[in-house]
Amino acid sequence: MKTKKIIVILVVLAMMLNVVACTQPQQQTTAAPTTAAPTTAAPTEAPKEPILIGGLTSLSGGLMDYGNQMKRGFELGLEYATDGTMMVAGRPIEVIWEDTTTVPEVARERAIKLLDEDEVDIIVGPASSSDAFAILGLAEEYETVFILEPAAADFLTGEVANRYIFRTGRNTAQDAAAMAAVMAGSKVSIFAPDSAFGRAYTDPFKPALEAAGGEVLVEEYAPIDSTNFAPYITRIIQSNPDYVFVIWAGANDPWRQMTEMGLFEATKVSTGAPEIAALRNMMQLEGMPGFTLYYHGVAKNPVNEWLIEKHMEKYGTPPDVFVSGGMAAAMAAVKAFETTNGSTDAEDLIQAMRGMEFDSPTGMRYFRSEDHQAQQVLFEITYTKVDGVDHIVPELVRVIPIEEIYNPIQTTHPR
Repeated sequence: MKTKKIIVILVVLAMMLNVVACTQPQQQTTAAPTTAAPTTAAPTEAPKEPILIGGLTSLSGGLMDYGNQMKRGFELGLEYATDGTMMVAGRPIEVIWEDTTTVPEVARERAIKLLDEDEVDIIVGPASSSDAFAILGLAEEYETVFILEPAAADFLTGEVANRYIFRTGRNTAQDAAAMAAVMAGSKVSIFAPDSAFGRAYTDPFKPALEAAGGEVLVEEYAPIDSTNFAPYITRIIQSNPDYVFVIWAGANDPWRQMTEMGLFEATKVSTGAPEIAALRNMMQLEGMPGFTLYYHGVAKNPVNEWLIEKHMEKYGTPPDVFVSGGMAAAMAAVKAFETTNGSTDAEDLIQAMRGMEFDSPTGMRYFRSEDHQAQQVLFEITYTKVDGVDHIVPELVRVIPIEEIYNPIQTTHPR
């Protein structure tokens, strides 16, 4: 068991003086003067120790945009879930943020710092699936619950995981099932980053597409830091597919070069809707089908309405895809601590979170009891141009229910 640091909160207590009743002098002839019995104030209850949350994400490096979105959403989520008090079960919440720099070795180092020096009660993050893989074992070693968000590789809640790992976001197998439904019966070529994230998308997509009557022709994997995508795009065009499934996560997106090389004239191209910055380079997708896990104009519920209003008020822009994920993680964390009545004991949290339902900007989700992977809806969309909007807009076609988003249970954790 990890050693809990005793956090000393200095509280200056005002010394309560005994109150002696005072009376105006009176003429007394036979009775001896009396003194009122002293009164003692009720003792002041010392504030409870704070719940410490370690926020571990990409605040710099290749996925810094994702990490900063997640941080922003997590902070707004805490505000929403606690009605602005930043307290749960009578305990204040404090968040200590660390930057993984999108480097797995650094992610592990910063996670150890949060666990050893700060002795946080839980860890939330990171953005990169490679970073997440580097820290999974620490959850079991330190017997501390980790909430994964938004790292999406499906194996992170598979055989490499442990019972301390929970994921609030969707995984790549869920995304792949949604995209396979969109491309059913088609011959598809794949463009993806050469990373854990990229492979975690293509591995489940291929059998899902085959089950839907389709076929994968070629798979092209570009380095995540690449700036020249020409060789990969050329081979994809030469494969003559019905669709190109583009999977990408990184600062250098390939969309501009795909346009320049005529990919959109050669074939149909589709993808899951990424962050707004990438959507600005995807105007060529007008009319193409796709899916999204979140776009501010697609999800229709009170939580998302609050998020849009608060994000516009605070940042002057609508919330982006990973803001939504960060908010979902915060709402799940607060729900867990409410369920345990403020207990941060890992065993209490695990029992509370197994099968736990929690709200989010995309609607209700729940942690699957077997592998702690969140089950949630996704959205089928059409990419649409809207006057006055500087990016291609995902327009809702339908909500894809949980039952249609098959993601196999890869492991079952002991209770």
